[in-house]
Amino acid sequence: MQIVCRREDLVFGVRITSHALGGKTSMPILGGIRIQKNPHGVELAATDLERAIRCQVPAQVEGEGPVVCHGQVLAQLVTRLPAVDQVTLTETDGKVRLQCGEAVFDLLTLAAEEFPEPETPSGDPLCEIPLASFLQGITQTAFAALRATETTRLALTGVDMVFRDGTLKLAATNGYRLAIKRLAVDGLPAGYEGTFLVDAQILNDLARVLAPVEAANVVIYEQEGRLHFSAGPVLFSTRLVQEQFPDFERVVPRDNEIGLFLPREEFLEALRRVEITATEESGAVFLKVKGAETAVEVSSASRDKGEGHERVRLAKAPGQDIEISFKAEYLIDALKRMESSQVALWLSAPDRAGLLEPAGDIAPGDEGFIYVCMPIRLI
Repeated sequence: MQIVCRREDLVFGVRITSHALGGKTSMPILGGIRIQKNPHGVELAATDLERAIRCQVPAQVEGEGPVVCHGQVLAQLVTRLPAVDQVTLTETDGKVRLQCGEAVFDLLTLAAEEFPEPETPSGDPLCEIPLASFLQGITQTAFAALRATETTRLALTGVDMVFRDGTLKLAATNGYRLAIKRLAVDGLPAGYEGTFLVDAQILNDLARVLAPVEAANVVIYEQEGRLHFSAGPVLFSTRLVQEQFPDFERVVPRDNEIGLFLPREEFLEALRRVEITATEESGAVFLKVKGAETAVEVSSASRDKGEGHERVRLAKAPGQDIEISFKAEYLIDALKRMESSQVALWLSAPDRAGLLEPAGDIAPGDEGFIYVCMPIRLI
C-alpha cells in the first residue's frame, strides 16, 4: 500500500488518534496507530480498549492495507518533519517507509491482525449538539470530578449525562462540590430519557480531541454500553462507567435567600490572592458581609504564613449578615471557567451549601451553569 497526503493532514490525524494510545499494557498492539484505506482517503485509528478514536484523512491511496505503526514513534516524528507539503508512506516487507522531502524513515510495524476492531455506531443518532456548547459543557463540569487514583467510588470519577425533555444535563461531583451544565440538544426523540456515566478524564480527552475540529455540531450515538461522538472527520468512542451517580438534583439548594452579587473577575483575583495565606490543610477563605453593606470581606489566616484581607464590592446590599468559609480552590475552579462579568453567590447559613451562578448580563457560554459548594465549618 502507498499513501500520498498533505503533511498537515497527516499531523492532524496522528495528533487526534494518539489521544487513545494505550500506555503501559501487556498488549503492545494498543500502542499502535492503524492506517487503512477508506472511501475518503485513509482512516487512522487507535484504542486503549476504554476509548477508541478514528480520524479520516484525505489521501491518494494505491493498494490495500491495513498497517499498524508504533503510535508514539509516529506522533513524535510527524511533528518534526520538514516543512514540505507532501508526505508519502509506502508499506514494504513489514516496514513503512515515510518520506517527506529529503527525510526518509523506515518504521517498524505491528501485527495488523491483532489490532482490536473499534466499534462502529449503527442506527439513528441519539441527538446532536452545537460543538462549541458541548465543549463548554465539558469544561464547566468535568473539573469537579475526582480522579480514579483519589477514590474507590467510581461514580465520583465520572460526568453524568442525563438526556431528558430535549436537553442534556452534565453533572460532576467529588462529594463536596457539584457542577451542573444544561444544554439544548437537537433530534432527541420525544419522551426519551437516558442517563450515561462517562469517566471525566476521558471526557477531557474528548474535549481536547474535538477542540481543533472544524464542525458545527457533535452527533452522539448510544450503543451497548458505549457512547460515540462524531464531529467532522473524527469518531470518538468510550465505554460507560457502570456505577450509579448520586441524585444530584436533591443537592441543589432551593431556598438560599442571601444573594451576594459580585464582579466575577474582581472576586476571582481576590480569592487567588487571599488563598496564599490560607492554611495548607483546608485552604479555607472566609467571606463576611453585613446586611446593610455593599462589600464582602474576603480573608484567610494561617500560623505559618500570616493573614490577608480584601474587600470586594457588591452590586447591592444582601439584607442579612452572614459569615461563611469555603475552600478557596473550589470557588476559583468554578469562577475561572465562567465568562459572565457578574456572578451571584446564594447563601443561607454558615453550615449550608452555597450556590454559585452567572448573573446580570449572562454570557452565552454560561447559560445553564450552576455550581454547588459545601462550606468549611467555622470553629
